[in-house]
Amino acid sequence: MEALPARARMYVTGVAVAGLLCLLPAVPLSSAPLSLTLPLPLSAASGPDAPWGAVALLAVLYAGCERLARSRHLGAPNPGGTFHPVLLAAAFLLPPSAAALVALPGALLTPVEQRPFLARRIWRAGQLTLAVWAAGRAHLAAGGREAVADGDVPAALGAAGASVLVFCLVLTLLDRGILALAGGVPFRRGNRAPRPECRRTTWRRTRRRPRRNTRQTTWWRLFLRSLAPVAVHGLAGLMMALLWRSPYGPVAALLVLLPMCVSWWAFAQYHRERAAHQATIRALVQAVDIKDGYTRGHSERVGQASTMIARELGMDDERTEVLRFAGILHDVGKLGVPTRLLTKDGPLTPEERRVIELHPEYGHEMVRGISFLGEARAAVLHHHERLDGSGYPYGLAGAQIPESARVVAVADAFDAMTSNRSYSRARPVPVALDELQRCAGDHFDPRMVEALVRAIGRTGWHPAVTAEDVRQPPGPPAPPVDEPADEPVAAQVADPPGARR
Repeated sequence: MEALPARARMYVTGVAVAGLLCLLPAVPLSSAPLSLTLPLPLSAASGPDAPWGAVALLAVLYAGCERLARSRHLGAPNPGGTFHPVLLAAAFLLPPSAAALVALPGALLTPVEQRPFLARRIWRAGQLTLAVWAAGRAHLAAGGREAVADGDVPAALGAAGASVLVFCLVLTLLDRGILALAGGVPFRRGNRAPRPECRRTTWRRTRRRPRRNTRQTTWWRLFLRSLAPVAVHGLAGLMMALLWRSPYGPVAALLVLLPMCVSWWAFAQYHRERAAHQATIRALVQAVDIKDGYTRGHSERVGQASTMIARELGMDDERTEVLRFAGILHDVGKLGVPTRLLTKDGPLTPEERRVIELHPEYGHEMVRGISFLGEARAAVLHHHERLDGSGYPYGLAGAQIPESARVVAVADAFDAMTSNRSYSRARPVPVALDELQRCAGDHFDPRMVEALVRAIGRTGWHPAVTAEDVRQPPGPPAPPVDEPADEPVAAQVADPPGARR
């Protein structure tokens, strides 16, 4: 635990001690019979009411399932909480202290991937023990044990709902506390003061923190975000408890886990496929960045701006993700352009410019076989088209240009104006937005431009290299490029004389 701040160590220790105190009433279990059959509940909270057999079976089941969910070959990324139904079933069936004991072996034996290992195991054990104990107390106070024993489904649903709320609330508050003490994340939304060790950071680095991240990590937002999946787990746990108390016994209760295991396996496969997609995209983007050092980071920023536009237009999450891919991969065709043209400091000749203008077609050929990209492939091909038909490669106009390409075109031009290039200096964000609005209708779709203006007005824009950053990109200084007075700046940056885009 030496890697944690002193306050965080004290917090983890306190949570672990509180968890142990919750387990103390379960000590009389040593004299209980080794049986899977549960006695009818009285009003007792612990002791002989909970047989060791049921506790051991649920504990082994939870530990085995959690270990399987985190295995290298079958597990999914961030599988925590996959088998919370087992813990909630224990809270519905057993006294609170005995139910808390079910979580202990799995929390201590499940592999930990990040340091400090011991502190993380202790924290997870203390957190789950407290959460299950609190859920069991809430279920007991709501009369849930009697309802489950009698098969009174409506009453059992109400008690299970109260238990799920308490379980989720305890997990959220404990998580928020450790984040506040170990990670410096403010516990409340209004607390935006920087940590002492961050007060010497530069203005630009401090400003790059997105304000919305602070809002998203507020404890009640975490609570609301995790309540729905925990509620589903609670329903599964209640089904286990009702079947366990039924004439069919524990075997029928365990069958409830089969559909959950199937859904978990499908979830794991989805994340594996998604990870492969992300790795493919990263490899392509890194190859472009290595080839054209002046635009390093440009692809990610265009992807970010495309995402902002898509969300502002109300697109669903799946399409927003596709547009992010489109923004990231829009320049992948540069891999087919000679490096000497991409890194040339002076203006391009007409012949060289024609070669540069082939990069959308090169890019489309490279990604056309990647099925998960969907309409992102059309954006790669048409992101240099203009509404007035003066773009390339096919001179499409108006509605002929795919919507995804119109989104990426605005994002691409905006980042080009706000980033240092070999042929131009970065411009301030307000100037770039003004130029985009001036070019809306001729070169860019006005809907996309206004969506970006609104999104940046609400959340801000913090590129890696901005107009306020006075550092020059590596390499010799670029000669100035004459800007025709009758052409808007956005149009020049989108396709300037001598541009490498």
